[in-house]
Amino acid sequence: MAKLGKRTRAAREASAGKENLKVADAVALIKANASAKFDETVEIALNLGVDPRHADQMVRGTVNLPNGTGKTVRVAVFARGEKAEQAKKAGADIVGAEDLMQEIQGGKIDFDRCIATPDMMPIVGRLGKILGPRNLMPNPKIGTVTVDVAEAVTAAKGGQVQFKAEKAGVVHAGVGKASFDAKKLEENILAFVDAVSKAKPTGAKGTYMKKVSLSSTMGPGVSVDVSSATGN
Repeated sequence: MAKLGKRTRAAREASAGKENLKVADAVALIKANASAKFDETVEIALNLGVDPRHADQMVRGTVNLPNGTGKTVRVAVFARGEKAEQAKKAGADIVGAEDLMQEIQGGKIDFDRCIATPDMMPIVGRLGKILGPRNLMPNPKIGTVTVDVAEAVTAAKGGQVQFKAEKAGVVHAGVGKASFDAKKLEENILAFVDAVSKAKPTGAKGTYMKKVSLSSTMGPGVSVDVSSATGN
């Protein structure tokens, strides 16, 4: 077993025995234990009562965090002509068509979000096996296949977070940085949980929101009282 560093041991000891905390208390504990030499990301994980293998139990969507993520997001856009110009003016980092497809096929994926106009999907569709596993495939359900590329780029740059349930029914995302003011982190967390709650699929049975956990990049997980996170 690998030997734990002093910071890791101290963080685990500080969190030991503290479970089902209120959101404010969990945030305070996370911030206190985030002692890495870089600004750690605060991450949230939601265990949901769904089986994403069934279409009527898939959970996915987007949420605009009120205080952003603290992360610089690089955006690629598949578009031509006027739409390409609109994307560039909105701040897109990479804009292209067949040329962008060839770059991605060649292994160059230098972006965090991919957006496309509807007419570009025949080209983008060829990249499904590359972009799909990386959760980068444009999808109209989450607003990344759209004629309004400028708005999509602005949203992505401004703190919009995508979420999708994994095989075990877990949704996770970064909701800010440890350096954020505690209140701003709390607002982001509540906004994220609210968005996932509203995305409850028709096929979900029984308890939907089973567990809420928070952690920082290098810190241990802290369980949060579900009712505190959902406002119920």
